[in-house]
Amino acid sequence: MWSATFCANTAQWLQLLTLGWLVKEFTEGSGNSALLIVGVVGVVSLPGIFVAPLGGVIGDRLNRRHVVMVLASVMSLSALSFAWVYELGYMTIWHVYAYAFLAGTCESIAMPVRQALISNTVPREYLSNAFTTVNLTFPMTRMVGPFVGGILASSVGFFWNLNLEAFLYMSLLILTTLMATPFTNPKAKDYMYSNFNVKVFFADLVAGFKYLFNQQRALFKVMILSLIPNVITFPLLFLLPVYTAEILKEGPDWGGYLLSVNGFGGMVSILVFSAFGFPDKRGLMCILSALVTGVLTLLFGLVNWIPLAFLLIVFFGTAVSIFRTTNGVLIQTLVDDRYRVRTHSFYRFIMSFVVVSSFIIGRLIDMTSLQLVIVGMGILSIIMSVGYLIFASSVRNQP
Repeated sequence: MWSATFCANTAQWLQLLTLGWLVKEFTEGSGNSALLIVGVVGVVSLPGIFVAPLGGVIGDRLNRRHVVMVLASVMSLSALSFAWVYELGYMTIWHVYAYAFLAGTCESIAMPVRQALISNTVPREYLSNAFTTVNLTFPMTRMVGPFVGGILASSVGFFWNLNLEAFLYMSLLILTTLMATPFTNPKAKDYMYSNFNVKVFFADLVAGFKYLFNQQRALFKVMILSLIPNVITFPLLFLLPVYTAEILKEGPDWGGYLLSVNGFGGMVSILVFSAFGFPDKRGLMCILSALVTGVLTLLFGLVNWIPLAFLLIVFFGTAVSIFRTTNGVLIQTLVDDRYRVRTHSFYRFIMSFVVVSSFIIGRLIDMTSLQLVIVGMGILSIIMSVGYLIFASSVRNQP
């Protein structure tokens, strides 16, 4: 499970780096370059608004391992085909956007299913530690993927980035094929293979939302809070190609280094959780980590000195990873297995609104300035986090 997730996440970060720099290459000198660069990463998230809730039903009804295997096959073949379109000189910016949309569609279904599979591979008493350990792959791959991708792009070109991405998805397919899932709940298994048709499909979709809203209200509020680290401040990472080129006056290799140290910060926080466990008041931890991402985003918008930019992006990665890991553990430990993929998919649905914020942010940058918009992202996040800290007692007191 850990190795499969590592391959999937490395491929995704490598993909995000490559897509951003490809759009920059195609739009060099254009007046709306920032909008298009941020927008392509937003397009990766766009399918999640429509597909993630539907994928949640699929993941709770069909064999989760088989779903991941099919999607890994599609992505591997797509990345290989995209690589040759680029190498043969046929690629335009619209090919990049089309590939981003396809990748986002597959990932919107696959990520929640992979996360739900964790509960089927370990006993319940080890679930929190297992999720934290698997979640360690997110910051680790944020270090490995962009670092390797930045070097490859600068030295031998984007063709090899895309081939490496295809190889990683093929590795995901192989590892998932070999995976055992001995801890699937018998009731969930009976539910999974019971009568399934279009009417049942949409009934399941509504039932999942009602379960989360009525029986897991505090968790529902935490997911709304996740707009801060996942939608409002997270586009900061998408802006790194523009920030690196315009503010730091460096190339894609330095952009890769920034993403890599961001992953290092996240990895340190998760290692601490893995070693010492989670403290009480996990809801409060979510609020405080969201607040910190806002403060760090504001500060990042005020600096143009490389060492300080690196330091801030490290701590930004730490804060985002604390929020995502804590929220993920809440889902794994609180939610019935019959609703697990749908709950993860709702979280993915909220994350997908980064496409809206990305286009707004890109447009604002073209109208004003990069640093001014980043500062505004930070201020908005701080205001929302303080509001939760004061008024959301059910989240604040969530153990």
